Amino acid sequence: MRVLAVHNFHRKDSSSGDDQVFRNETALLASHGDRVFTYTASSDEFDNASLPGKIISTLGMFWSFKHYRNLKKKIDRCRPDVVHIHTSFPMLSPSVFYAAKRAGVPVVITLHDTRLICPCASSIRNGKICNKCHDGKYFRMCRYRCFKGSAIQSFIVASVFKLHRTIKTFYSQPDIYICLNNIQMSLLAKTGFDRNKMVKKYNFCPLFSAADRLELPSLPDRYVVYYGRLGEEKGIHTLMSTIEQTPEVNYVVMGSGPLEDEFRAFSDKMKNVLYLGYTEHDKCLQVTQNAEFVVFPSICYEGCSMVVIETESTGTPLIASDIGFSKEAVKDGYNGYKCRPGDAGDFVSKIRLLWNAPEKCREFGKNALEDYKLKYSPEENYRQLKAVYEKAGKV
Repeated sequence: MRVLAVHNFHRKDSSSGDDQVFRNETALLASHGDRVFTYTASSDEFDNASLPGKIISTLGMFWSFKHYRNLKKKIDRCRPDVVHIHTSFPMLSPSVFYAAKRAGVPVVITLHDTRLICPCASSIRNGKICNKCHDGKYFRMCRYRCFKGSAIQSFIVASVFKLHRTIKTFYSQPDIYICLNNIQMSLLAKTGFDRNKMVKKYNFCPLFSAADRLELPSLPDRYVVYYGRLGEEKGIHTLMSTIEQTPEVNYVVMGSGPLEDEFRAFSDKMKNVLYLGYTEHDKCLQVTQNAEFVVFPSICYEGCSMVVIETESTGTPLIASDIGFSKEAVKDGYNGYKCRPGDAGDFVSKIRLLWNAPEKCREFGKNALEDYKLKYSPEENYRQLKAVYEKAGKV
């Protein structure tokens, strides 16, 4: 099969899950003998542009003539059987959907987040879930400064999505929506998307192997891990409150993000926290594999969190928020525990429960690894991905 994979990479210092999924899936297809072509852009292009370039790029968020034209040429050269779009915002723009569709090629989109419902992609406002914009009245974003705390940027993004909702771009152009969890499918259906075009497929990751022992920092004998983006939507303030209330538990935290400075200042005052900042992927997973368990206090829906499935691939249990993908992935008393989102007290009680039961940590860890093999392995994902492509070709 000939697959053209399209993706807008996040900024280079971002450890974005959809960037990782794009790389994983294209490599997986190629390893099975499929012909894989890629067409990509990066949000770094905006940062590195001159002022006139930034203005052109901003206008291009509505419709990028450059990427429309270039993708059409790429399709003509590659003659793919399917175009698989991962992320098009902001540089590629929705024009890439039309380029593929007008070339007569089936279009599949993976919905890595809730951007088709909430233009900010997080469905979070003031630290709480917000789905108000499912009604298409996006300009309320300006009042709340939803996009990066800016009324002007919120207006621009709201305008982009209002235009494409009006002309039904995201309703009419994709043939198949790959959704990552049940809640995402339910939200899309309520927003008017065709449920018959939705397919649920989890992400995947390779089974983690620590064959090459990496040089790790000095770590406590026993510890709990948080790793990932340090952002409001990831429940970092819940994590900080939990850490304060459990001084008997050692925490190792890895990651970076907009709350990095705040968390670093916090960790400097806490004797039970070792903050490692951004940590190389394999080293991060090796630290995780040696942990008692991972804490994942996200307050947003997530899609199919790479943190969750990679944690399971290391044979490590989780204590996670009972929301979105984690609601499906974590089974209480089997591979970990679920907590009420944003409820530090609930996290405290579950963390103490598991911290004081090392034998249960080992049992849950074995179960987590079995769960990974059943649902998130490369081979299972390849089978599902090919089925999606075949279905798209019949639409």
